Amino acid sequence: MQLHESYPHFCISIDGVTINDCLKPAGPTPSSSRFQVDLVAEAAGAADKTLASGDKDAPAPEGSEPAAGGEEAKGRFRVVNFVDPSGASPPEAVPAEGFQNGDTVMSEGSLHSSTGGQHHYHYDTHTNTYYLRTFGHNTIDAVPNIDFYRQTAAPLGDKLIRPTLSELHDELDKVSKLMPFEDGFANGDELTPAEEAAAKEASEPKGAVKFGWIKGVLVRCMLNIWGVMLFIRMSWIVGQAGIGKTTPWTCFSSVLSCVIVLMATVVTTITGLSTSAIATNGFVRGGMNTCIFKTCFQRTPTLQVSMAAGGAYYLISRSLGPEFGGSIGLIFAFANAVAVAMYVVGFAETVVELLASVDCIMTDEINDIRIVGTITVILLLGISVAGMEWEAKAQIFLLVVLITAIFNYFIGSFIPLQSKESQGFFGYDSGIMMENMGPDFRGTESFFSVFAIFFPAATGILAGANISGDLSDPQLAIPRGTLLAILITGIVYLGVAISTGSCIVRDATGNDNDTHSAQIMANCTDAACKFGYDFSSCKSGNGLYNCRYGLQNDFQVMSIVSGFGPIITAGIFSATLSSALASLVSAPKVFQALCKDNIYPGLEMFAKGYGKNNEPLRGYILTFCIALAFILIAELNVIAPIISNFFLASYALINFSVFHASLANSPGWRPSFKYYNMWVSLAGAVLCCVVMFVINWWAALMTNVIVMGLYIYVSYKKPDVNWGSSTQALTYHQALTHSLHLSSVEDHIKNFRPQCLVMTGYPNSRPALLHLVHAFTKNVGLMICGHVRTVKLSNDQTRYQRWLMKNETKAFYTPVFAEDIREGTQYLLQAAGLGRLRPNTLVIGFKNDWKDGDMMNVETYIQMIHDAFDYQYGTVVLRLKEGLDVSHISEQGVHTHSNTFVPNDMILLPTHPHTHAKTLPWQTTNLISFPQTLNVADQRLLDASQLFKRKQGKGTVDVWWLFDDGGLTLLIPYLLTNKKKWNDCKIRVFIGGKINRIDHDRRAMATLLSKFRIDFSDINVLGDINTKPKKENVTAFEEMIEPYRLKEDDMEQDTAEALKASEPWRITDNELELYRAKTNRQIRLNELLKEHSSTANLIVMSMPLARKGAVSSALYMSWLETLSKDLPPLLLVRGNHQSVLTFYS
Repeated sequence: MQLHESYPHFCISIDGVTINDCLKPAGPTPSSSRFQVDLVAEAAGAADKTLASGDKDAPAPEGSEPAAGGEEAKGRFRVVNFVDPSGASPPEAVPAEGFQNGDTVMSEGSLHSSTGGQHHYHYDTHTNTYYLRTFGHNTIDAVPNIDFYRQTAAPLGDKLIRPTLSELHDELDKVSKLMPFEDGFANGDELTPAEEAAAKEASEPKGAVKFGWIKGVLVRCMLNIWGVMLFIRMSWIVGQAGIGKTTPWTCFSSVLSCVIVLMATVVTTITGLSTSAIATNGFVRGGMNTCIFKTCFQRTPTLQVSMAAGGAYYLISRSLGPEFGGSIGLIFAFANAVAVAMYVVGFAETVVELLASVDCIMTDEINDIRIVGTITVILLLGISVAGMEWEAKAQIFLLVVLITAIFNYFIGSFIPLQSKESQGFFGYDSGIMMENMGPDFRGTESFFSVFAIFFPAATGILAGANISGDLSDPQLAIPRGTLLAILITGIVYLGVAISTGSCIVRDATGNDNDTHSAQIMANCTDAACKFGYDFSSCKSGNGLYNCRYGLQNDFQVMSIVSGFGPIITAGIFSATLSSALASLVSAPKVFQALCKDNIYPGLEMFAKGYGKNNEPLRGYILTFCIALAFILIAELNVIAPIISNFFLASYALINFSVFHASLANSPGWRPSFKYYNMWVSLAGAVLCCVVMFVINWWAALMTNVIVMGLYIYVSYKKPDVNWGSSTQALTYHQALTHSLHLSSVEDHIKNFRPQCLVMTGYPNSRPALLHLVHAFTKNVGLMICGHVRTVKLSNDQTRYQRWLMKNETKAFYTPVFAEDIREGTQYLLQAAGLGRLRPNTLVIGFKNDWKDGDMMNVETYIQMIHDAFDYQYGTVVLRLKEGLDVSHISEQGVHTHSNTFVPNDMILLPTHPHTHAKTLPWQTTNLISFPQTLNVADQRLLDASQLFKRKQGKGTVDVWWLFDDGGLTLLIPYLLTNKKKWNDCKIRVFIGGKINRIDHDRRAMATLLSKFRIDFSDINVLGDINTKPKKENVTAFEEMIEPYRLKEDDMEQDTAEALKASEPWRITDNELELYRAKTNRQIRLNELLKEHSSTANLIVMSMPLARKGAVSSALYMSWLETLSKDLPPLLLVRGNHQSVLTFYS
């Protein structure tokens, strides 16, 4: 095969020997770049093996040599560099098997493309080998692929990892050193059709059951909705509420059965629309989620399978977050467990009535219901434990029976029999319909109490969503099946309500002799009178009834109406057992999904699944116990209202989820189901809440208290999950809106807050600095942990931000890359923050080791302070005599128990052998301590690093407010002493003054502090501040600066200028003499600090300024050293000389 001249050409080398003859271009080299690739031998084999993948006996390309060491070259190509071959055609000797169309290197590994001739070559994480992929030119850049967007444990497909930007952008020698990928497929790694089929087969455990929208959603929802209420309570509801008419004593349709059905249908329809919107906004997680990792740390194929069915819990938790999801998840699982009891009790009622009809009562009616209910729930548990496949088969059979019973009823309603007339059934009649049109509530019943009994019939709409993990396509199945089920069941319920109200009277005796003569017919007004019956014998004048039959009295009246009564009984069994079975399956799966998220500690044991479908057997046992407890109540009308509030709370939150997600306007909210409206969803949520309180205000209040209690608990525990909830989206939206609004308002002195840029490096490197600044910025101002890195940034910003949050430090970690620390600090000073949320104060640690290192580092350090003032920042310097930086203690690194190396910045620090092992804030629980002990200095440093994390005892914060910087020197200690850890400390104020004006200066300062409304315990005026310092201290200062003096008088001028230019930090003789008085003041202030504040918890002092360009770095550093040495923790503060305090209102 001859390569076309317009396609790229390649130079091939085998084991370092270049095949020049076969591919070397002839003629001049064009400017267009071509790839040069290097064939990589991967396996041992015969030396005469060829590049061709299909012909093992083919000769080697002309000009090639056998592979050294007998290794077989199997056709894997690695990009080496770029060459500029000629555009001329290569020689005829090019092996045809090695290339296709000239632009794609063919190999054995390339033949697994299924793209119709376009072969793809990928990056192999095992060998760090590039496979060239193409759709027109050679590149490892990946084309768009759905598998790149899957989550780690993604349903319906496997996760791929696209090439990183570094792999595409960095130099090739750097890329070749990349570590293997941590998880997922290698970048762009594709499978052959056979491999894809094998992977798909492996990704789903053999025998796993998956349902379509009819069998999985429609059937389940219909069975759950056509539950116990359809045959046992619907006729009673019609008798209580009537069919429906408008009465003059109310402004709306009177309390009627149709209104009850329609209200429940409205609630469920809105909730169904909301459920469909959430379910189609991405895959419904919580189901069978499979992911095959071809490349792992162990470099062995690994299959990870996770199955749960979250249903309503997943819909709410993944939309509103773990706080609402976790709280409603427990309630929803509990409601489903209680629903099992409700349906079983309905079944038991029917069985007991059948037993009573043949005089086979075992004990009494209530205890017989308990006995039958207990036996029933045990049998249902066995069916559920048998697995989803058996449960699904049972559901289909039950649905057939149920539909047959419904048709049987409607057919029977058109066949009136004289034998049934004494029991109140006369066939369709307008008189009966009109008589039953209005309500006739008896006893304590009301519209909403009747609604509360009926509403659980509508709670089956989530039966399909509850097993979302067992659906083959949840996005299609849930909307289609749920909404169609609501429509069908709603029509059937309305049909039954109208039908029963049109052919059955409310009260009947069942006595064939209750007829009347023609003489008294004129006085009979009941609808039964025209049929010759008078049932007034069971009615008393005081409103008491003793009738056995009719809508109000006989729960089995639909059996009387039906064409064949036993079919209705079978339908009741089908409706109750199918609903009980669906709830018995739903509750454990919802609870299993909740436990898998580990939101509530202690419930992990219920997350374990068994068998091919990961059945939650432990959840089944728990559900069984709850259901059994409520079965012992044996009163259907008592159990039904209990769960109505729980289901209404779940529906309210589902509807609110859609409204919340739409309101947040997150780009990720893109449901493919478009027939929803955020305001309709909000109306549905409000309607659910209103109905909850109208049905039973104390039960609704209790439900809300439980939800809020669980919400507060989860909020306090802060589970480590990130589901991309709408709460996050709305928080971002609000933060952005408020930030923009804040930026449009000018700053005001009264609203000034110290917003600190703290140069901590890694947040755990200088704990004392972090804790102190956090103490006065927490809930008051902004705190940014700045970190200048002189090596390339790694992707650890999120990790350190999470560390700050885990340690309850309200700060932002902001690293930057720069050539040196000053340049990086300049970047942060200019760019850190957003709008008004920008730092205004630079906080740094004192450079304790300045005399031991390179003085150019001191120059950089002092220039940082100058830069802060140039950018109108206030500046704060913290000094502890022990030091601040603890990172050197952890330079060696440690290993976890699992032999996973932990970076130096996150390791456990050693403990002193004479102290108890304490867990420091940056320690993690699975780390071990150093085997060696610390020296005394490091132990003191370690102890001092925790100084500001502890509660401060009674003491003082001494404020040496020597110079007016706008008030920052006074504001910081005020904010500090307002915090709980510092509120036992009193503020003492020290000011400079003259010996003859001490009282006057004290009164003036007291007046100023009182106007600022700042409490203080004492004011000290330093009248001797200008006294000359002690001679020995002056001598010590001169000895300290001696190595840093320029001594220009002892050398030639040119030499001095050259030395000063190369070492700008040096102190000139002229400078030293010019600032002699300022130097003496720093020495004297240190003496006064030792005299007055040696026992203070913290000293806050005005920081001396040095004019830029006039005072050398070494002299300024010497001033700061002299001022702050041998003292308690000292905070040098200098504001930007803009007022931060005001006494005006």
